[in-house]
Amino acid sequence: MDVVIVESPAKAKTINKYLGKGYKVLASYGHVRDLPSKDGSVLPDEDFTMAWDVDAKSQKRLNEIAAAVKGADRLILATDPDREGEAISWHVLEVLNKKKVLKDVEIQRVVFNAITKQSVTEAMTHPRGLDKELIDAYLARRALDYLVGFTLSPVLWRKLPGSRSAGRVQSVALRLICDRELEIEAFRAREYWTVETDMKTGSNAAFVARLVNLDGKKLDKFDIPDEKSAREIEARIKASRFSVKSVESKPARRHPNPPFTTSTLQQEASRKLGFSASRTMQVAQRLYEGVEIDGETTGLITYMRTDGVQIAPEAIAQARTVINNEFGEAYLPDAPRVYTTKAKNAQEAHEAIRPTDLARLPKHVAARLEDDQRRLYELVWNRTVASQMESVQLERTTIEIEADDAPIGLRATGSVIVFDGFLRLYQEGRDEPEEGEDGGRLPKVARGDKLGLDKVRPEQHFTEPPPRFTEATLVKRMEELGIGRPSTYASTLQTLRDREYVHMDKNRFVPHDKGRLVTAFLENFFTRYVEYDFTAALEEKLDKVSAGELDWKDLLREFWKEFTVDVAQALELRITEVLDRLNEVLAPHVFPEKEDGSDPRKCPACADGRISLKVGRFGAFVGCSNYPECRFTRQLTVGADGEEQSGDRVLGTDPETNAEISLKTGRFGPYVERAPLSPDEKPKRSGLPAKMSAADVDLEKALRLLTLPREVGIHPETGKKITAGLGRFGPFVLHDGTYANLKDPEELFDIGLNRAIAVLAEKIIRAEERAGKVLKELGEHPETGKPVQVREGKYGPYVKHASTNATLPKSGDPMAVTLEEALALVAERETKSGKKKPAKKAAAKKSGGESKPAKKAAAKKPATKKKPAAKKKTPAKKPASKSKSAAKIAEPAD
Repeated sequence: MDVVIVESPAKAKTINKYLGKGYKVLASYGHVRDLPSKDGSVLPDEDFTMAWDVDAKSQKRLNEIAAAVKGADRLILATDPDREGEAISWHVLEVLNKKKVLKDVEIQRVVFNAITKQSVTEAMTHPRGLDKELIDAYLARRALDYLVGFTLSPVLWRKLPGSRSAGRVQSVALRLICDRELEIEAFRAREYWTVETDMKTGSNAAFVARLVNLDGKKLDKFDIPDEKSAREIEARIKASRFSVKSVESKPARRHPNPPFTTSTLQQEASRKLGFSASRTMQVAQRLYEGVEIDGETTGLITYMRTDGVQIAPEAIAQARTVINNEFGEAYLPDAPRVYTTKAKNAQEAHEAIRPTDLARLPKHVAARLEDDQRRLYELVWNRTVASQMESVQLERTTIEIEADDAPIGLRATGSVIVFDGFLRLYQEGRDEPEEGEDGGRLPKVARGDKLGLDKVRPEQHFTEPPPRFTEATLVKRMEELGIGRPSTYASTLQTLRDREYVHMDKNRFVPHDKGRLVTAFLENFFTRYVEYDFTAALEEKLDKVSAGELDWKDLLREFWKEFTVDVAQALELRITEVLDRLNEVLAPHVFPEKEDGSDPRKCPACADGRISLKVGRFGAFVGCSNYPECRFTRQLTVGADGEEQSGDRVLGTDPETNAEISLKTGRFGPYVERAPLSPDEKPKRSGLPAKMSAADVDLEKALRLLTLPREVGIHPETGKKITAGLGRFGPFVLHDGTYANLKDPEELFDIGLNRAIAVLAEKIIRAEERAGKVLKELGEHPETGKPVQVREGKYGPYVKHASTNATLPKSGDPMAVTLEEALALVAERETKSGKKKPAKKAAAKKSGGESKPAKKAAAKKPATKKKPAAKKKTPAKKPASKSKSAAKIAEPAD
């Protein structure tokens, strides 16, 4: 028996079918070991020893693999054909060696670029050993990411509380976004004018020409600076007569782009399909693992993590056959197109992303695919086939025109597609339009022909700031700079969103104040580690490791020696030093100049105070230097009109109670508050809806928010009230424990009873649909009176009672389950999940005249037991919270 290890269970199932008897295919479910999310997992003082950890789920799977390997003839490691796949195979082998189950077992490594029967069976005939250099490159990257994350992030926490984490690649990507925002803010629009004319030939054929020369000088963009200049030129043109100086027509060709790499696929899917990088990779993963076709699961595309643009000769031959059959011989070039990879490290430059079978047209598989899968498969298929199609043939014409009696030169350009070539199938999306392309056909004219002037159109323009990055343009820029690796861009960009360093506005990255603060801190105190050249140079060294040209521990020693010096210097900084530097660096953003020329840092709440950056438990804010006498605070940025509107401010008084109404900023953002009328009363508070800006809040809006939650009415069926309120996930209506979301926050103030009942009913219907079809009604629960049912679930039939779901044994008949059996399963499930106590309380309430004494007794005893119980629970929770926060420090491996 031969044991084969792959990464996913779906892949294991498919490959088991391909290989048949004599093979047992098991899944590792991705990585089986990782560095624990705590300090000390990489030990630089012990020659960068790495302590790997196996979680409970992975341990179970490794035990299954170890059991299968005992007595096996061969262990075939068939994980993905990239650095991470090589690392997973190494981890599995390391664990099995420690378990001492590999005696007399032959070990082989095989890779296949597609999950098809031909690719898998052919790979099995070409085994190799593990690639040591690729594993070393993985270890180096993993150690670097860990050391940067777990060393730099605590410095951030201590010197800049509220910051989440820093990372080797994530911080540089964040700097790109923040630098672009600085460019936009520093941008000042500049006016310029252009002059176009509508010309006519002798046969009245019309075309457009633009002014390019004046008084013997070629005009640059800003040579016509204002309307006065433009009008003077307009008058001169109207007073002139024009003729053709020269006509030049020449052929041009446009060649197709190569097939997709990971990076170009992410860019095109963003432009054409609106997919994020992570969504693209998730859908591509499912296409790679395959769908069922003719009773057999087949991978539809090749492996989707690659820097290579080359494709296999058989795929090229297949593409040429498809082109000839689908588009005709005219679209087939004389010779196949051969693309070569630009990747610096050939070991990681696998075949490009392409369909596994180009004869499988998108229309043939559309019915078997989900919508996202269908769209992405079509994109990959079109790009691959187009890459082997004939070039586009163009005719570009330029007509130079001059005035007969004045030094004025005009030019008309046109571009006409003579043969559409690969454009018949595919045109690459662009973030910015390309100048001078497809300008239209120009009329036939000859040198010396006289032309008529129809209109002169001076047009005003203003320069525009550089656009914010989309996922496509940011991925492209990172790749151009050599930052990180395309296979990890999706996780890097997702980390920036998860840390709340950035958010998306119209599919473009906008840095949060938190992100700008972190970037400013790193740029000023850890300059080299967010420099683009330094990060790119480090990537080149890592590539040398995977090419076998550099020892991975030598790389780590060199990096760590300089890094520790910089960290030590930063730790010696006082927080006041850090804030003084950031006050200076971020002044244009945090303290913008005022229109009246007054001091932008003068406190608006007191006479002689100055505002500056402060740090608190939950992050940075702006506060007054006269604290605690002056308690003025605000968030980092000011309102759109430049006024200090985003901090704590009094909005007015409640006309009914005369209590002060204020806008304040708390841990979770801005909120409104009505002051208490007595010392014992708690202040009434309400958060702001997601789309409401703190700067827009006035007294009227605050009073409306403070009416929440409000009673909508009484439900006619249950006799219980329905309320409308604003919660963590937005506006909602509540009835008898059921929450239903509202789309518009304005509905909170005017929603009626009928509408609320309808919204709640829709929520219940959706919940019922998710819960699955009712197979059998068993009756009511004797304690709660709620129904007990057998339902059809995603993973098989189960028993449902209230919020408890209990799995039924697979061997039994779900239709034969009795109420007693179901109650036993529910009770067992509730005991495991800790739901049994509430059921006992409900029973106590129903126990007639003894209910009150029971309550009193229960109230007294737990009162004395609660404190010790709380003490016992607190330490148990702390390690979990530490583990969670620590887990967020390190950036995913690149």
